[in-house]
Amino acid sequence: MPPARNRHPRRDDNRRPGGPRSTGRPQDLVRRTAFDVIRAVETRDAYANLLLPARLRDRGLTGRDAALATELTYGTLRGRGTYDAILALCSDRELRRIDGPLLDVLRLGAHQVLATRIPPHAAVGTAVDLARSVAGPGQSKFANAVLRKVTTRDLDGWLAIVAPEGADATTRLSVAYSHPKWIVSALRDALGPDRGEIADLLAADNARPRVTLVARPGRATVAELLEAGAEPAPLSPYGALLDEGDPGAIPAVRDGRAAVQDEGSQLVAAALAAAPLDGRDERWLDVCAGPGGKAGLLSALAAGRGARLLAADVQPHRAGLVRRAVDARTGVVAADGTVPPWRPGTFDRIMLDAPCTGLGALRRRPEARWRRGPEAVAELGPLQRALLASALEALRPGGVLAYVTCSPHLAETRVVDDALRGRTDVARLDAPAALRAVAPGLTGAGDGEFAQLWPHRHGTDAMFLALLRRD
Repeated sequence: MPPARNRHPRRDDNRRPGGPRSTGRPQDLVRRTAFDVIRAVETRDAYANLLLPARLRDRGLTGRDAALATELTYGTLRGRGTYDAILALCSDRELRRIDGPLLDVLRLGAHQVLATRIPPHAAVGTAVDLARSVAGPGQSKFANAVLRKVTTRDLDGWLAIVAPEGADATTRLSVAYSHPKWIVSALRDALGPDRGEIADLLAADNARPRVTLVARPGRATVAELLEAGAEPAPLSPYGALLDEGDPGAIPAVRDGRAAVQDEGSQLVAAALAAAPLDGRDERWLDVCAGPGGKAGLLSALAAGRGARLLAADVQPHRAGLVRRAVDARTGVVAADGTVPPWRPGTFDRIMLDAPCTGLGALRRRPEARWRRGPEAVAELGPLQRALLASALEALRPGGVLAYVTCSPHLAETRVVDDALRGRTDVARLDAPAALRAVAPGLTGAGDGEFAQLWPHRHGTDAMFLALLRRD
C-alpha cells in the first residue's frame, strides 16, 4: 500500500531541514509556528490556510523556513488519523488521556519522523524540546519515549501493522490515508461504478496542491501571469499554476485583477457563463458569493458582454470580501438567499454555490476532515434545498442556473437535485458538455445531466455541477 503522504522534497544544498541554521533565528520557531497553528485549528476552529500565512509574516519566516513550517502544519493535519493509529501503539497511555497540546506535539513529531527527510534524531530532539516548552519537563520525557518507538519503523512498516491488507477495507483505507471512515464511505459511494479509484482519490486528497491563479478577463491576462513565473493551467482558459513564491507578489494578484482560485471553481463559473439560454442575457446573480472567488470571475465575464452581476451573501463580513473581488459595476448585498430581497423571475443566469461539507477541497483544507461528522450532511440538506428552490424562483423562464457544491457527497449533489424531479418547469442541461465547451481537453467528468470533477483525475477540487433551465 502506498504511503499516505508525499515525503518532503530534498533540499538543493547540503543542509538537511532541521539541521543547524546560520540565520541566528531560534531553532524551534519553525516548529513552534506549526504547533501554534495546529492548536488553533484544534481549539478555536481556525482555518490553517488563513492563519498560517499571518503567523509566517508576523514571525518573519520566509524562504525555506516558511516552506518547512507550511509542510509541517499541513502534513500533520492531513496525516493525523494515520499518526494517531501509530502513536496509540507507541504510547502506554490512551490518546484520549494525553493532554491536547502534548498530543499535537506527538503528531507533529510523528510527521517529521515518518513523512519528511528530517533525520530521526533531529525530529525527536526538536519535538522533545517543543514538548518541554508547552507541557513541562516531565511530559518531554514521555514524548521522547513515544517518538523513539515511532522511529523503529518507517511509514510503510507501520502501515503494515495499523492498516493490514486483511483488515476491513473501509477501516484500512481510513487509517492508511488518514480520512474518517464516514468520508471514505461517502467518497466511494460518490465514485459509483468507479469506486475502484477510491485509493487514488484519497491519495490525491493528501497530496499538496499547487497554487492555482485566475486571470479575471478584461482586468488581467494569463500571459501576464506567465510572465510573472506561472505556467498555463491544463484545463481553464483563465488559469495558471504557480509552483513556488508568494502569489501576492505578482502585480496582477496584488491589484485584485487576478486571484488565487482552484481550477475547478473557474471551470464551473465559466460553464455557467457559456451555457446557452433563450432571450435576454443582462442580469446575473451569485446567491452565496462569499468570499468572492466565483463572483470575481463571473463579474469579469459579465462585464465583457455588457451584463451585470449582483453578488449576495448572508454574512455581512463575507459580502465585504466579495466587494474586494469584483469590479465597480457589480452590486454586492448582504442578503439571505432563502428569503431574498429580489423579485421572482429577475435573473438570466444564477450561480448557486451552496454551503456544503467541503469534502471536495480536503487537499486544500485538510483539517476539514476532522472538523465535521456525518451529521453535518443532514444538517445542511434542508438549507441546500431551500436555497435551490428560492434561486429557481429568481430565475426567469429561459434562464440558466448552476447548482454547485465543493463536495461530491451524493446527499449534497444528486439527492438535492432529485427534490426537483416533480417540477415540470425545470429542465436539466448537459453539464459535462458545458464544461467541455470551456475546457475541450476535459474527460472523465461524467455524461448527461451532472458533471463531477475529481482531484485524482483532473487535479482540481471535487466540484459538482448541475445546470438547470426554467421552462
